[in-house]
Amino acid sequence: MQRYVLICRHAETYDPYPLQPDFERELTPEGIRKANETGKWVREKYQKVDAIVASPARRASATAQIIANRLYFDPDKITYDPEIYNPKEAQLLKAISQLPDSIAKVLIVSHNPALTQMARNLVNKNIGYLEPGQAVTITIDLTHWQDIFITSGSVAADSFSEII
Repeated sequence: MQRYVLICRHAETYDPYPLQPDFERELTPEGIRKANETGKWVREKYQKVDAIVASPARRASATAQIIANRLYFDPDKITYDPEIYNPKEAQLLKAISQLPDSIAKVLIVSHNPALTQMARNLVNKNIGYLEPGQAVTITIDLTHWQDIFITSGSVAADSFSEII
């Protein structure tokens, strides 16, 4: 079965102010604009996604909610996984591997460097570093999401620039 993993780095944030927890950083106006643009791109290219999994950090959850609104995806159905806040690549893959097999298109909104590393490893290519708000779609032929650890796919599209 053809599956789509849309990998999105959270949009641009304000620099932290003194003593501000990293988890609480907010999107800038440019970040909000870019998240809307990414949501529009996803809608035009793929019409919808079946699931959204996001880091619960403020910047990632805000990015996921903006994209969800552009996709007419119920924001209450976004899954916030604390394991993908400042994750390792293995944590991202684990979150994907636990998806129900009924899902064909998933959007993951999280943080670098793990997102870029996961994208590189899923396609076995050295692709460019994901910029804030940028998304890349990887297509993978999988029967079960749990097999994501042992397969590779190809880049179908990216949202802002040629990253390959």
